[in-house]
Amino acid sequence: MNKKHRFFGQFFGYLMFFLTVTFTVSATFLTYSLVKDKSNKIISLAMIITILIVATLLTLADVIRRKIMIDKPLKEIIKATEKIASGDFSVRLTPKHEYGKYDEFDLIKKNLNAMAAELEKSEVLKTDFISNVSHEIKTPVAVIKSYSSILEKESDPEKRRAYAKQISQASTRLSDLVSNILRLNKLENQQLLVEKKIVRLDEMLENAVLTFESAIEEKGLELECDFGEVIVHSSKSYLEIVWNNLLSNAIKFTEPGGKIQVCCKWVDGSAVVQISDTGCGINAETGKHIFDKFYQGETSHAGEGNGLGLALVKRVIDLIGAEISVKSELGKGTTFMVILQ
Repeated sequence: MNKKHRFFGQFFGYLMFFLTVTFTVSATFLTYSLVKDKSNKIISLAMIITILIVATLLTLADVIRRKIMIDKPLKEIIKATEKIASGDFSVRLTPKHEYGKYDEFDLIKKNLNAMAAELEKSEVLKTDFISNVSHEIKTPVAVIKSYSSILEKESDPEKRRAYAKQISQASTRLSDLVSNILRLNKLENQQLLVEKKIVRLDEMLENAVLTFESAIEEKGLELECDFGEVIVHSSKSYLEIVWNNLLSNAIKFTEPGGKIQVCCKWVDGSAVVQISDTGCGINAETGKHIFDKFYQGETSHAGEGNGLGLALVKRVIDLIGAEISVKSELGKGTTFMVILQ
């Protein structure tokens, strides 16, 4: 509701009150002026009766006005809030006036609709989140339980080592899942103060690459690094989450013998980091959801992750005020580009 309509709405209320008082006083004086013998006691009685009749009529008119203009929308709003309080977020209210001419009740209805829509969305996300977490936890737990039972009965040392390795991998996956859930929950639901300091991006990326050196060698991947000296003002701990997840994904989705490129340089006054691979790539539909929680477009590698890595990356990027984009082509590879000011 704009200020103009709000002013006229308040003015109309004040005018009605003024006219009510004016009409009552005028009716009293009119009655008094029509009586010739003003010393008669009947005059006083007539004036009192006149005032009572006029006051009663005006009161009834005000009651009717309140029923239509106040009580009806109030009951509608109260009923809606009771439904929302009970968990029914599908409730929606229809404003009485057209947009641009809203009164206070229309504004309340509009805000209630927006609140109910957000709560409904949050409820859906919460349900999906719980369902996904339950599914992700169930898989490694089942692996641990299954191989533990087999391990108890197996006497062959080689097989026992193989089963123990499977249990260890499932335990690691479960531990990573819980850690990522806690980190993502902290990043999404707490007001975090991002402490920024001077950071050498080239040195950070070099250390991150060295962390994955054994994994890169194990898959026989070719690694190409191009690090220019780049210094930014950002959060080192948060950036580590970004580089670790992007490098991990590049290694995971690149077939043995493939190539990974990591580049860090200044472009038009901004620090740009590119992490590319020659892996399986992603299609356009998958590209729309890669930053969604638990989304795993390439199912053949689903057992190696939990679909939270890129959701963490996106949340961190938003927190530190950076930008991230992805370019990919099926069968040719993927490039993630991070821009920091």
